[in-house]
Amino acid sequence: MSHAKNHLPASSRRALLAAAALLLAGCSVLQPARPEPPPPLPLAAKKPKIGLALGGGAARGFAHIGVIKMLESQGIVPDYIVGTSAGAVVGSLYAGGFDAFAMQKLAIQLDETLFADWTLRGSPGLLKGEALQSFVNQHLKRLPLEKLRIPFGTVATDLNSGERVVFRSGDTGMAVRASAAVPGVFQSVQINGKSYVDGGLVSPVPVVAAREMGADFIIAVDISAIAEGQPVDSLSAILWQTTTIMGSVIGKHELASADIVIRPRLPYVKSWDFTARHDAMLEGERAALAALPAIKQKLGR
Repeated sequence: MSHAKNHLPASSRRALLAAAALLLAGCSVLQPARPEPPPPLPLAAKKPKIGLALGGGAARGFAHIGVIKMLESQGIVPDYIVGTSAGAVVGSLYAGGFDAFAMQKLAIQLDETLFADWTLRGSPGLLKGEALQSFVNQHLKRLPLEKLRIPFGTVATDLNSGERVVFRSGDTGMAVRASAAVPGVFQSVQINGKSYVDGGLVSPVPVVAAREMGADFIIAVDISAIAEGQPVDSLSAILWQTTTIMGSVIGKHELASADIVIRPRLPYVKSWDFTARHDAMLEGERAALAALPAIKQKLGR
């Protein structure tokens, strides 16, 4: 008995292989293509933390209000504020909730004789500074530094060591008073057993302190006087001139690390001339307006 062959003829095998190949090819065509993953979204640029460093300059400090007024009009609000001397006075009010308009109104109504708390003859300083301390605390409802709306620091100088000190907590008025205690004009301020005087001796425009607080982008406002041409015909004038000379030398190095430096033109505003407050505020506005294009460009706005 003969057995049937299990193998197909060669022609049939070739036909089956061809059909299988076509079937596989068809499957590959009909199979949907795997979608390409979308490109990763670009990381959002980190919003820089803005620091406002307000320098010292006594009555010239009214210019700070004009600068703040112009910055506010463009929605440029600092994340940190640091002030030295007059900058500490304006900076504390701003950090405590006073906007530029409120500070301007306060400045117009200000009677500078409020700060004239004269010391007894023979005391180391013409003014006590207690009136300035009370003025700040009264308007800030006695809020301590750490409770102000915007993180704020004020710079003073340790009279014994000569070191720069940044107050970030405690009595706001006292810290501002210490920052503004020009030697020979104001008495030194005692805080926790140490004596402190004007922060302008070591940091006329507190750029470094603003950076230390966490600012990435620092707008510095330099209201310092130019030493040349200043009067030196009295004891107080000589004291101011001495501070001016020291501040101009020290300030150049610190200002070099600021991202923007605003310098109001105040050649006619003397450090002790409170009658020029209107002009100082206007010059602050004008200087800030000129700096706005550079500020916006660097902030990517």
